[in-house]
Amino acid sequence: MTTDNDLKEEQQNPDAQAAGTDKTEAEKAQELIAAVHYNGMTALKMEFGDEQVEGQVMNHEAYGPIFTYMVKSPEGKPYVSGFFLREMIAGFQTKQDPSQWMSSFFVDLMKSPEGRLLPMPPQSEDEAKALIDKVIVPHCVKSVREEFAPEPVHADLELHEEHGPVVEAGFPSITEGNNVCAMPLHFLMAHYLLNRDPADLLIQGLYRIREEHGLD
Repeated sequence: MTTDNDLKEEQQNPDAQAAGTDKTEAEKAQELIAAVHYNGMTALKMEFGDEQVEGQVMNHEAYGPIFTYMVKSPEGKPYVSGFFLREMIAGFQTKQDPSQWMSSFFVDLMKSPEGRLLPMPPQSEDEAKALIDKVIVPHCVKSVREEFAPEPVHADLELHEEHGPVVEAGFPSITEGNNVCAMPLHFLMAHYLLNRDPADLLIQGLYRIREEHGLD
């Protein structure tokens, strides 16, 4: 039973009420993360079997919860990829077959016969710069041009006022309205370090531009 003294104590200690609210929100967040992780495990097990799938959740300072899963081939080779919370929620809400959507990333990884663990993050600014200049940017430029060939595609490293260094890609043939998409380098690198193809982000953006202009 709540007494007048209890109410007075709560009124005199609003921090206690705030802590209770924060705890509730934190609990809801943890429940959401656990549910998403479980759904990811279930989706992959439907495609690859219970014994072939492992998973864990880690918290990234900039991107929040990241869900990493390992799928083992019949030969026991490990393949690991990671997903962001927002895309996991969107995938399970909008994809017609979420299990096929998730498994498709591992099917691509399994084309490598020796297994694919997560890449080692760069340990210095020089290593990060080399990864960007020699791997990520050239790969993105090559991939978007090949995807839309023979349509000419502009693709290059640019400096955005708000987002800093970005890889920008667009269609010179589109002269009215939006004709470019851009992705921050740090986000492209995050995808690369999760064994995801960073070029896919640009390719998806370019397809949306074509749809907006009625070209596909």
